[in-house]
Amino acid sequence: MTEPAITVEGLSHAFGAGEAHTPVLFDLSLTVPRGELLVLRGASGSGKTTLLTLMACLREVQSGRVRVLEHELRGASEKVRMLVRRRLGFIFQAHNLHESLTALQNVRMGIELHGPAAMSHWQAAARHVLTLLGLGDRLDHLPAKLSGGQKQRVAVARALVGNPDIVFADEPTAALDAESGRTVVQLLKDLGRARGTTTVMVTHDAKVMAMADRVLTLERGRLAR
Repeated sequence: MTEPAITVEGLSHAFGAGEAHTPVLFDLSLTVPRGELLVLRGASGSGKTTLLTLMACLREVQSGRVRVLEHELRGASEKVRMLVRRRLGFIFQAHNLHESLTALQNVRMGIELHGPAAMSHWQAAARHVLTLLGLGDRLDHLPAKLSGGQKQRVAVARALVGNPDIVFADEPTAALDAESGRTVVQLLKDLGRARGTTTVMVTHDAKVMAMADRVLTLERGRLAR
């Protein structure tokens, strides 16, 4: 049987030390099958983003077990963590585009991590994903010439252009209109069916939740029943 994309067992996490020690996650366990579009929801401060960043190799695992793409993350070397990150895509609410680069060049940055072989056809790949997201006529535009929603779609394209095994998304549709948001989520669902791409998304958008394969709720650092 194919191993799940993500396995979390007994995960706890805290920030600070001494009197500033603040637990934020408590004994979490979950499994994310390959190809699933999973939504994490919950009130501000419930631990959604912390859980997302732990699974995405952006924080070190303190307690419990996190296994991503057949690699144990707790105690993993930086070399292993980098190998895992190269198979991930990241979409965050802040688009973080380089203002001096065009839309096409910004998306190119999502391919550079994958080495010379991927770079040999970067332009065709970047054009393709930008066109899928409705930006085929904005390829050579700098971010200053793009709307907020267009910038976010460039950031989505940058995350997807390298064909990641897992996409981690933190409020990716917050800056998008309803139609653009549906386009992005539908693209992620299509990738799940066609390529087995797994998506873990934090969102408060009810329409996005309705498109998810599964929705989990966090309450004060614990998964609600």
